[in-house]
Amino acid sequence: MAVKAFTHNTIYSPSLIRDKTPQQKHNLGHFSPSKNTAKRLVVSSSIMSPPIPSSPLAPPSFSSSSQVAPPSRTPAATLPLSRVWREIQGSNNWENLIDPLSPILQQEITRYGNLLSASYKGFDLNPNSKRYLNCKYGKKNLLKESGIHDPDGYQVTKYIYATPDINLNPIKNEPERARWIGYVAVSSDDSVKRLGRRDIVVTFRGTVTNPEWLANLMSSLTPARLDPHNPRPEVKVESGFLSLYTSGERESKFGLESCREQLLSEISRLMNQHKGEEMSITLAGHSMGSSLAHLLAYDIAELGMNQQRGEKAVPVTVFSFAGPRVGNLEFKKRCEELGVKVLRITNVNDPITKLPGFLFNENFRSLGGVYELPWSCSCYTHVGVELTLDFFDVQNISCVHDLETYINLVNRPRCSNSAVNKDNFGGEFLNRTSEMMSGMGRRRALQLRNAATNAAYLLCSVSNQMLYYSIF
Repeated sequence: MAVKAFTHNTIYSPSLIRDKTPQQKHNLGHFSPSKNTAKRLVVSSSIMSPPIPSSPLAPPSFSSSSQVAPPSRTPAATLPLSRVWREIQGSNNWENLIDPLSPILQQEITRYGNLLSASYKGFDLNPNSKRYLNCKYGKKNLLKESGIHDPDGYQVTKYIYATPDINLNPIKNEPERARWIGYVAVSSDDSVKRLGRRDIVVTFRGTVTNPEWLANLMSSLTPARLDPHNPRPEVKVESGFLSLYTSGERESKFGLESCREQLLSEISRLMNQHKGEEMSITLAGHSMGSSLAHLLAYDIAELGMNQQRGEKAVPVTVFSFAGPRVGNLEFKKRCEELGVKVLRITNVNDPITKLPGFLFNENFRSLGGVYELPWSCSCYTHVGVELTLDFFDVQNISCVHDLETYINLVNRPRCSNSAVNKDNFGGEFLNRTSEMMSGMGRRRALQLRNAATNAAYLLCSVSNQMLYYSIF
């Protein structure tokens, strides 16, 4: 994926909030308390051009106009990673690490984002290639060929494939092929010293092919039932994501196992191989891949795979980039009971993070915060702590969901003076459009026309997918 560079058209919003229990917002400079449960991190567009670094980062600088000094850093924000890795992995729900953003957490989000980007850079979409729908590189060379800093820090141990349970050609009735969706890697012996533990990483790319888009549109809730000994029918997840996670090539004699079976087998093998060591399980996903990361994290914890007799439980953490909602309120509660930690990096202008459940979600379950509404059990609910960015480029609307844009902006946060306490998707676009039409000349008008064209293409693409799904 190409890095999307921003111009002066970026829209800012400054509120920085955190999701915790009880829900609470902490002040950052001039910000005032709010009941919002996300942290909004405002970024300057002037530093979008440099490439994404993977090396240790400098602390974010703050606007000189802010009248209040940033809060003092906690030990977890100043000590080396090897001593505070549990806090960075969310043991305390990232308490005091997001407000302001800890340089170590900033560095780790960037590092996992870079590892995740290899799942895009290695995916072969050339239909004339022998490796079509597979990875272009071998496991030993993937990280190096993808331009990952310190490619020897992790060893890729297994490639993961997923099979959409959707037939795009009902006339021929041919089963869908499995396609490469990510990989499993484990930190090297040298990296263990710096990280403070043996880190097992699983990455999942987002939606690329048409069957994956159709799987995303299957937005009905269905019981997960991942633990055969305790199905928990009240725990429900989006059916399309669950299908992608659990479907395999059963019809083929040499067909692959399901994505789930591949993952659980490899993670179990690695945990047995490194038994007795300090370990962590880190799952990183973008868009649809974030949903698979959620399901795998819940699956591991529900089956007790991270529980080792006589030892501490192995932390299971999800770094979610631009992820949609995955399940209902019971799914969220169960993840919290099992100790699954999720840090969701989202953009307030990204529509994917508001789906599924655009209307029926965690904000529409009760009346006045007191009376549960009848459909509350069928409402989608986000899981975990949210770090919310706010960026938008009128000339390139697709940037609001781009992974490398996310990583760039997390890597270079800035504060703003204005205070906006609610999502501005759509409204700010209209405001920006109005500015461009009021005396800024032909150049701005041309930019607006290009933006409208891009938006039309985006809407047509989604509409066509939905129409196709409704027909077949």
